[in-house]
Amino acid sequence: MRIAVAGATGNIGTLTVAALERGGHRVVRISRSLGVNLMTGEGLSAALADVEAVVDVTNSTATDPAETVAYFSTVTRNLLAAEERAGVGHHVLLSIAGVDRVEGNAHYAGKREQERLVAAGPVPWTIVPATQFHDFAAMVTTWTEQDGVATIAPLLVQPVAPADVADVLAEIATGRPQGRYADVAGPEPQDLVDMARRTNQARGRTVKLVPTWSTMFGPAMAGNVLLPAPGARITPTTFDQWLAEQR
Repeated sequence: MRIAVAGATGNIGTLTVAALERGGHRVVRISRSLGVNLMTGEGLSAALADVEAVVDVTNSTATDPAETVAYFSTVTRNLLAAEERAGVGHHVLLSIAGVDRVEGNAHYAGKREQERLVAAGPVPWTIVPATQFHDFAAMVTTWTEQDGVATIAPLLVQPVAPADVADVLAEIATGRPQGRYADVAGPEPQDLVDMARRTNQARGRTVKLVPTWSTMFGPAMAGNVLLPAPGARITPTTFDQWLAEQR
């Protein structure tokens, strides 16, 4: 199959491209750095010529809710319109498990709007909600670290290996549209603070962690909110296995 990956140069995009190519598929990489601007639509029609499916793993680093919603809305509308013109038969969107259970978070607001547009759009679709990635905890500490001290929320998560998610996306993209797919999660729950401590230690980084709730990750995300729903697809790679690769 000829499959396009939007956001192909990011972490999950790179892994998804690799998973598709291992399966013998022809992959079209869509990224602004490769000449396709999803915000303006420049180069998109040409990129989608003869494409049978699109995997959207685009991301936004904006922290303002209005800006985040505007980004995901614009990118998704441009993608879906170009896919409809090109006759693409399957739009696969990577989303977040529990996206409807969290209010007040800019990224979740953007992903909810993205899901809404895909579900109401003209292209047959599959939405794949995944839990937080194994590297999420350490990434959060880089956002907040100052002078060797980082704040981090004491979240309960069931993290998943990015490579496992990429494998699931590649599998789904080559099949029929399924609507909303089951949550995709790793094998076991973890405490985010402990994950950050262990990841930084494995990578040789010394960071003092201060557990605290913040505007980014408030008490609304506490408890079981971020855990996968019943019937989730559990992937094989544990956090310990992933962590061993970071040393």
